[in-house]
Amino acid sequence: MRNKKIKLLAVASIGGHWKQLLRILPPTYDDVEKIYVSTHPKCEKMVENNKLSSIDDFSRWNVYKIIPVFFQGVKILYKEKPTALITTGAAPGLILLFVAKIFRIKTFWIDSVANVQALSLSGKLASKFATRTYTQWSELSSDKTLYVGNIFE
Repeated sequence: MRNKKIKLLAVASIGGHWKQLLRILPPTYDDVEKIYVSTHPKCEKMVENNKLSSIDDFSRWNVYKIIPVFFQGVKILYKEKPTALITTGAAPGLILLFVAKIFRIKTFWIDSVANVQALSLSGKLASKFATRTYTQWSELSSDKTLYVGNIFE
């Protein structure tokens, strides 16, 4: 019997969240099939030989964009049918994580290494429904938020 390859949807907003995602799950890592999702199409150049889907970006200051991002997430998850979703944030990653939870897909939130003193608002929300939530600082770990290292270790 042949093992089924894991299909992972890797989601992050452009910028620091995207850079952290690529350090955690580099495009050249071949043990899993990766589909990347980001908020800017230029990210495609950084993940050559992998699929990339674009979603709209938004934050708490333009929260009205949450509805289109939700439906973009539904479309991507329905089409790709991943085994799991991993995200380093920010808000668009949180919404796709929520959509994945509706689809009964395993979800993993990795809070940004920049959040040294407290989890991000999105990380706090993710900890309420993600399969696993991770912090990159041992001081921020709890029964709901695990620490296993950071991208610089």
